[in-house]
Amino acid sequence: MIPVASEHQVNTQSSPNIALLGSPGKRALALGFVLAIVTIVAYYPVNKLPFTAYDDQLYVYENQHVTMGLSWNTAKWAATSFDADNWHPLTWLSHALDCQLFVLDPGRHHEVNLLWHVLNVLLLFHLLQRATGYIGRSAMVAALFALHPVNVESVVWIAERKNLLSAFFFLMALGAYRWYASAPRVGRYLVVALLYGLGLMSKPQVVTFPFVLLLWDYWPLQRMFAGIGGPSFAEATTPALPPRRFSWLILEKLPLLALTAADAVITMAAQFRAGTETRYPISIGVKNAIRSYLRYIEKALFPSKLAVLYPHPGFSIRASQVLVPFAALLAITVLVAVCWRRRYLTVGWLWFLGMLVPMIGLVQVGVQGMADRYAYLPYIGLFIMICWGAADLLSQADESGTSRGPRKWRAERGISTAGRAGVAILVLVVLAVVTRRQIAFWSDDLTLWSHALQVTSRNWSAEDNLGKALSKQGRSQEAISHFFKAAEIRPTDAVSNLNIGAFEAQAGNFAEAIERFKLVVSLSSNSQSELKTKAFNDMGHAYAALGDYERAGQSFAAAVRQDPGYFGAWIGLGVMAQKAGKLDLAVKAYSQAMKIQPQDWGYVLLARALEQSGRKEEAQAANQRAKALSPDLDEARRAADEMLAHQ
Repeated sequence: MIPVASEHQVNTQSSPNIALLGSPGKRALALGFVLAIVTIVAYYPVNKLPFTAYDDQLYVYENQHVTMGLSWNTAKWAATSFDADNWHPLTWLSHALDCQLFVLDPGRHHEVNLLWHVLNVLLLFHLLQRATGYIGRSAMVAALFALHPVNVESVVWIAERKNLLSAFFFLMALGAYRWYASAPRVGRYLVVALLYGLGLMSKPQVVTFPFVLLLWDYWPLQRMFAGIGGPSFAEATTPALPPRRFSWLILEKLPLLALTAADAVITMAAQFRAGTETRYPISIGVKNAIRSYLRYIEKALFPSKLAVLYPHPGFSIRASQVLVPFAALLAITVLVAVCWRRRYLTVGWLWFLGMLVPMIGLVQVGVQGMADRYAYLPYIGLFIMICWGAADLLSQADESGTSRGPRKWRAERGISTAGRAGVAILVLVVLAVVTRRQIAFWSDDLTLWSHALQVTSRNWSAEDNLGKALSKQGRSQEAISHFFKAAEIRPTDAVSNLNIGAFEAQAGNFAEAIERFKLVVSLSSNSQSELKTKAFNDMGHAYAALGDYERAGQSFAAAVRQDPGYFGAWIGLGVMAQKAGKLDLAVKAYSQAMKIQPQDWGYVLLARALEQSGRKEEAQAANQRAKALSPDLDEARRAADEMLAHQ
C-alpha cells in the first residue's frame, strides 16, 4: 500500500496554489467530511445484515437483561456481571440502549456499530493531524483504518460493539492526553484517566494505553529525549510541548498503570470463573504469538483469506515453523533501530507489537489462534509507519532531483503530486472493494462459516458452527457430517460430541448417545455450562428410552443442579420420579417447572402427582390452573398421557 505524498509545512500566503484550497482548518474539515462519507458508503450494506448466531445471541437477542432495555436493574446487572467471560458494563449498556430504541431490529444495531466506526475514523484523523501538523498523512492513515478489510469483523459483528467502544474511548483519551501535556494540571489528567477507565469498561483490550502514552511522548509530542536527533524530528507544524525527564514521564503514568492492574485482575477473575483459559505450555503460546505477528503483517499488506475464526495450531506447531516469522520480525526491528531518527517508525512498530500483546495468545483464551478484530487498534501503528515512511521517501526523492531541476525529475519518474494522489486513491478503492466483498460473507451464518472453511484448514470450530447453521435449516444429514469432521479434528470438542450424541439418540442408538453425552460432561468447561446442562438433559431422555428410570432421574437432577431454570429438565425429573413412585419429588419438580413456564399439560401432570399422593385439594387447584390456561383441556390431558408413556 502506498500513501498520499508527503506535504511539508505549508505557508498558504507564499503558495498561491495552496492558498486557493483554503486554510488548513478548512482542508482538514473537508477531508474529515470525505472520510465519513466514504466509510458510510463502503459499509452501508450492513443495515441489511441479520444477527449472527455467533455470540450475538449472548450479547443481544437472547440476553434477557439486554433485551429489557435501559433500566436501573440492567445497570446494576451490567456493573456486576461477568457474563461473556468479561467485565464490560459500558458494552452491555450500549446494547441495552439499542434494544430500548430499536428492539431487535438487526439493521439498526448494525447502523450503530457503523456510527461508532465512523466516529473512530474521524477521531483518528483529528488526533494525528493535531499532534503532527500533517493533514494528508493523517488523512491517509485514517482512510486505511476506515476501509481496511480486516476491520470488517469489528464493524459488522454486532457482538464486537465492545471493540468499537473501547477504541473510541482509547482515541479520546489519547487526544485528551495531548491537551493535558500542553498544560499539565490535575483536572486535565483526571479527564484522561476517566476516558481510559471508560475504555476499560468497554473492553480490556486497551490495557496497554499507559505504554502507548510513553510512545506518544516520544513521537509526535516529543516530550521525551527532545534534544536527540536534530532537525529531522521537528516536522510538526504544531507548537512543541515542554520536554520532561524520562523518570517524570514514568511517574506520570503510575495512576493509569494502577487502573490497568485493577482491570487486569478483574478480567482474569472473570475468565478464571468462566474457565475460558485454554491450557497450553508457554512454549506453544510463544510460538503461536511469533507466527501470528507475521500473519497480521501479511494481512495488513495483502488482506486475503480473511475468516471469522482462525483455528489455534495447538501442539501441532513446530519450532521450524516459527523460524521465518521470527527472522522477519527481527529484521523489521533492526531496520527500525537503524532508522532511529525517524521516530514514527519506532512508535508505529512498538505500537503494533505492544497493543497486540494482550490478545496475541501468550496466555490462551478461547479457541482462536488469531482474530481480525484484535488488529483494529494495533494496525494504526503499521499504517503510521507506511504513510509517514512512504511520504518521507518520496520527499527525499523530490529533494535529490537532477541538474535539470526537481520538477522535471519528478515528472520524468512519474512521482508528481497528482500521480501520488492517484496511486493512493487506487489503493483505497481496491481496499473498499475487498471490504464490500468481505461484508457479503456476513449475510447469514451458512455463508459466514462456509467461507471460513474455504479459507482455513482443520477448523473444527467452523465445522461445528456450519453444522449448527445447517441444522437450523432442517438439513440434519448435511449437518451431522460437519459435526463428525469437527470431532475427528478435535476429539475433545464438546459441541460436536453433543450434536453427535443427539444424532445417535434420534437414530435409536441410545447406548452410543449416552457415551457421547458423558464425554460432553467431562469435556465442558465452566464457560460451557449450557452444553453440560443439555448433555445431562439429553442423557436423561436416552436412559428413559432404555427403561433405566433411576439413572434417567439422576441425569435430569444433575441438569437442574447445573441450571435451575431449565424447564424441560424439571419436567423430565418429575416424570421419572412419578414413574418411580417418588411422588413428593415429582410434585416439587412439576411445581418448579410451572413457575418457570406455565403449561396446561404441566398442570395436568402436577394434578395427577398430587392426587396420587393424596393431596386432593391441591390437585383440584392444579386442575383449575390447567383449565384456565388451556384452550382444549382434553388435548392437554392427552399430552400429559403421552409424556408419561414415552418419557
